[in-house]
Parts: sequence; C-alpha cells; structure tokens
Amino acid sequence: MAVDVLDAKILRLLLEQPRTSVREYARLLGVARGTLQARLDRLERDGVITGTGPRLSAAALGHPVLAFVHVEVTQGHLDDVGDALAEVPEIIEAFSITGGGDLMTRVVARDAGHLEDVVQRLIQLPGVVRTRTEIALRQRVPYRMLPLVDAVGAQAARQR
Repeated sequence: MAVDVLDAKILRLLLEQPRTSVREYARLLGVARGTLQARLDRLERDGVITGTGPRLSAAALGHPVLAFVHVEVTQGHLDDVGDALAEVPEIIEAFSITGGGDLMTRVVARDAGHLEDVVQRLIQLPGVVRTRTEIALRQRVPYRMLPLVDAVGAQAARQR
C-alpha cells in the first residue's frame, strides 16, 4: 500500500493533534471533508491506522517496572504458549522472534518481586522451556511514528 504526500500529511496531523475533528483536519489540509474521510477509511482498511484510542502509561497505572522476557518454547507449542501469554495481564506485548528464544514479551510490574512472580508464572506454562529477563533501566527513545511518517512523506514527494 503506497502512502502519498496527502496521506503523510493526514497521518502527521493525527499524531500531532489526535483529538481534532475530521472537519478540522480537512480545513487545516485544505481538502474536502469527504476526501479526508475517504482517505482515513482507506488508511484504516489497509492497516496503516491500527487504532485511535489513548496511549496509557503502565507506570501511572502502578506498574513502573518494564522488562523484556525472552521465552524459549518446546517445538510445536508456539501457538499454545502465545495463547497462554495473552491471558497474563502484565504482558503488554509479545512477538515471535529469531535468535535466542522463540518469543519476546514486554512485561510490566509493580516492583521487582511482582516481576519475579510474573516470570515464575511464565515458567510454569506448558511448553515453556526457559526464560531470560532483561529489565529496562530508562527509556531513551519513546515510542514514536512521526519521524517515520515524515520519511515516508518525503519519499512520496520525491517520487512525484
């Protein structure tokens, strides 16, 4: 799916001003409201826009510890373990990976003891061979998409 210059401008506005109305986005971009809505619908349908809800802080929800837990799985049990991981509320993301381990999870916890409890729960899941935990000390680059949107928009502009 190709993102053109207008799409990139729309995405930039969505990131910079997420609570603005479609009508206001259209006014700011100088396009018809229907055009903007059609673009938004296509971007959602194509999977470029994957959500519109707020981003929440696990730390503000009482879970300031962030860890990456690598999970090694018995061959043939990846889907089962993945389904079991989805039942653990402290796991906020999980990915199949290459390299050391089969899955990488992003885990939040109240404190080090709580993190240990979560890891012990993971170790007890059928199909889990071992885990390896890395605790994040400080976030150096927060989750962001704006630099990527700008790069894609600039590339689209060069291709015109």
